[in-house]
Amino acid sequence: MPHTLTNVLTFAVLGFMGVRLATGLRISMRRNGRSLVREIVTGIRWRHVWPIAVVLPAVVLVASVLMSVPGLDWGWWSMLGGEGTPVFGSSSTTVGTVWEWLVPLLFITMLVPALPLFAHAEERMFRAGAEVWSPTRRAWKVVQFGLAHALIGIPLGAALALSVGGAYFMAVYLRAWRRVPSRRAATMESARAHTAYNALIVLLVMFLTLWIALA
Repeated sequence: MPHTLTNVLTFAVLGFMGVRLATGLRISMRRNGRSLVREIVTGIRWRHVWPIAVVLPAVVLVASVLMSVPGLDWGWWSMLGGEGTPVFGSSSTTVGTVWEWLVPLLFITMLVPALPLFAHAEERMFRAGAEVWSPTRRAWKVVQFGLAHALIGIPLGAALALSVGGAYFMAVYLRAWRRVPSRRAATMESARAHTAYNALIVLLVMFLTLWIALA
């Protein structure tokens, strides 16, 4: 792909993601958004945090195996020279410029307040109602959850590996349902686990971004 076209597409993607993140930030600052964010965040407990030490390494391990399979290392964002996911705004196009750290820092700043809302939206899409699904449908939803991330540019192997996280969130949802048979309560419980998981990833990315900025 011509270098100029790659640059144009990269900045178009970053612009689109910036708008999406700004929209999420705006919603999180509205009355209903603030209420939902508060309910999710204040409900996070140790039971939502400690499993991350097991789930995240498992995701990384599965991703490393799958990414070694020819074809599964492909992602449209990496094809444009991007790194990871465009949500964090890292790209070879901006290397050596102030945008290399400024764009990720700006994106993360907008992402953090809306993180619980994004997690809740995914839980409603991929977990809500799982108590009445067959085991086959639950498994397919877990895979769908992973593959959905390929749509936003994550390489196929890494996206499939995210199904491990999806299986964990599914287990959290079903456990909550068995404890209190309420679809909303179960969705909130899995959203808390999802938020804690994503928050740790964001913290790691923030650390790396600051490391680059100070290097």
